[in-house]
Amino acid sequence: MNLPNMIEAKKRNKKEFNVYNYEDVKCVLKNKKYFIRTYGCQMNEHDTEKIKGILESNGFVACENYVDADVVIINTCAIRENAHNKVFGFLGQLKHLKETKKDLVIGVCGCMPQEESVTNELKDKYKFVNFVFGTHNIEDVIKLINESVTSGKQSIEVFSKYGDVCEGFPFKRSNNITAYVDIILGCDKFCTYCIVPYTRGAQRSRSKESIVEEVVNLKKQGFKEVTLLGQNVNAYGKDIYENYTLANLLKDVSDTGIERIRFVTSHPWDFTDEMVCAIRDLPNVMPYVHLPVQSGSNRILKLMGRRYTKESYISLYNKLRSIEGVSITTDIIVGFPGETEEDFNETLDLVNTCKFDGAFTFAYSPRENTPASIMKDQVDEDVKFERLNRLNEVVNKYSNMGNSKYLDKIVNVLVLGKSEKGEDKVMGYTENMKLVNVVGGNELIGQIVKVRITDTKSFSMDGVLAQ
Repeated sequence: MNLPNMIEAKKRNKKEFNVYNYEDVKCVLKNKKYFIRTYGCQMNEHDTEKIKGILESNGFVACENYVDADVVIINTCAIRENAHNKVFGFLGQLKHLKETKKDLVIGVCGCMPQEESVTNELKDKYKFVNFVFGTHNIEDVIKLINESVTSGKQSIEVFSKYGDVCEGFPFKRSNNITAYVDIILGCDKFCTYCIVPYTRGAQRSRSKESIVEEVVNLKKQGFKEVTLLGQNVNAYGKDIYENYTLANLLKDVSDTGIERIRFVTSHPWDFTDEMVCAIRDLPNVMPYVHLPVQSGSNRILKLMGRRYTKESYISLYNKLRSIEGVSITTDIIVGFPGETEEDFNETLDLVNTCKFDGAFTFAYSPRENTPASIMKDQVDEDVKFERLNRLNEVVNKYSNMGNSKYLDKIVNVLVLGKSEKGEDKVMGYTENMKLVNVVGGNELIGQIVKVRITDTKSFSMDGVLAQ
């Protein structure tokens, strides 16, 4: 049994990480059904694609309802308390199911087990959970299933370490049109509110050769779009190369000829002029940037450990806005410890200045063992959500204004699937990441089509095929 240690998880040094290839392990369970529920960011979703690939390479078959599964895995997120509560709520449902389905195998993985308090709670109070693992050993899922089934005991293996890189996972992609590609794992920024550096380990880049090879293979398989993933993609290459950055990687991935390239998530501190040029000049790098600001108050930004000012953020923002057709979205936290009404108004002023195309907005949620969780002047919950509501009104106004500019314009849309807005519609995204519901049939799925926009809203647009 290996348990997490938050002190160990915080350590950083200059040691080289190990790169190794996935090795298949055969499962003692045969011809079984599995169900995975995923919480969190694109990294969590991509981790689930790895787990599914490993399970299906061992003969497991996915099922749509957890009550039909022989193995249920919860892939967790530690960013906010809401996700934490959902996980334990779902575990309560699984406990009841296991009372009648004795052979049900239950696993918990992802970021939450990397927190000491969570794994200790699973060990002491949720003994019906068969196995637990973290973010550093996804490849061990079969080994842990085997151990828990053959021993009849709870198997826990959560490492708190610098981190390594495992290549060669047998992915089960969520679709055959767009694909996630890890380029850098972990994070070294240690923003004072964020648990990710503790749960994901140190920044460590995959080799440029491995990334380009993966994109080449995806293109051969017919994928139209890749999203380069990392907790801070802008730091790519700093740990393994002297003069090779994300801007260089974007050029090499662009040369593969894949039709669309995106990347998330960017930290303003590491966003270079060369990256701005890459987005502007490379035709298959999409004109969309997600650039989290978190606050418009320099005082709060300093308390957050964000390493930039409102003024430097706006300067970068304006450089990006000079790119033709670009859309820019952001993340904003309200109610950070010590945030005053004046600080919050500075955030509103920044939003009014930048007029973002969209924003993911959150009320601050303290995460155990982060510096912000023990800061003085924690903001009352009522104040947080009152500010959040005011912020959302402003954000939605500019999102609506941004979309309205596309009315009667013709845009290129990569169609991804059926729309929820009607049986006669499909949905997809423009080059700059605008969601469009298009009148049309399933034959359009997987194609990039020209669409004339007929109506716009805050979060989506409607359109018809251009004549």
